[in-house]
Amino acid sequence: MGTDAPESRSTARPNRVSILGIKISLCTRTELNRYLEETVLLGRKEMILNVNVNCMNLAGRHLWLKDLLNAAPVVFCDGEGVRLAGRWLGARIPEKITYNRWIWDVAALSERHGFTWYMLGASENSLREAIRVLESAYPRLRIVGGHPGYFRDDAEIEEVVEEINAKRPNVLVLGMGMPLQEKWLHGHFDRINVNVALTGGAVFDYISGRIKMTPDLFYRLKLEWLYRLWQQPRRLFRRYLVGIPEFFFRVIRARLSGSSRLRKGVASFRS
Repeated sequence: MGTDAPESRSTARPNRVSILGIKISLCTRTELNRYLEETVLLGRKEMILNVNVNCMNLAGRHLWLKDLLNAAPVVFCDGEGVRLAGRWLGARIPEKITYNRWIWDVAALSERHGFTWYMLGASENSLREAIRVLESAYPRLRIVGGHPGYFRDDAEIEEVVEEINAKRPNVLVLGMGMPLQEKWLHGHFDRINVNVALTGGAVFDYISGRIKMTPDLFYRLKLEWLYRLWQQPRRLFRRYLVGIPEFFFRVIRARLSGSSRLRKGVASFRS
């Protein structure tokens, strides 16, 4: 894995807060870039995960997902709903970081340092187009392999694990959607040779243009979810119109449950 030499100063892991039992990192996009960069340069092996309202609901139902999130050194916020919940519970999350915007930062710093990528997920056509777009925008970005997020059987999964280990990418980007990508990491992270594993959801569909980017106006008004629902109402109806009330019901219940429980629900962690 060819990389530049790391700087002598080490970047500390961001502080975290616990919201509904999930430890969420207090980091900006710039701090996240710096942390990912250093993780690769120092040759560490880590998962950098993310949460939004849907992920928080899934983690409330699946203990394995909650454990995976809490085992990751960095879990950044990818949803305004989670930021709002943090404010209600006394925790200020500095920034929402979304993959459809952040992935270009990762590509730029990877090109600059010579970090290699492996891309896993999406349909074959979407994956192929995403690779084409990335290589066109970042000609020196080294994408060493990719595979759609659909497997015929366990034998094909083993083939992908072997390919990843043979190519030893610095960055593994998974685009399978929640919670399939997290489930894949839960079962295989210990067995793969990568520096950083990222869970990007529909990131390849955004890169390829199959899903349109949210207009800046919706993004600034914190209504990205509404634009996405308008684009894909059948797929996202339950996630947003059922999932959002479910999440805030849990948050309100935590807020009303008393100060002692609040201290358990929202606490600062120093790495």
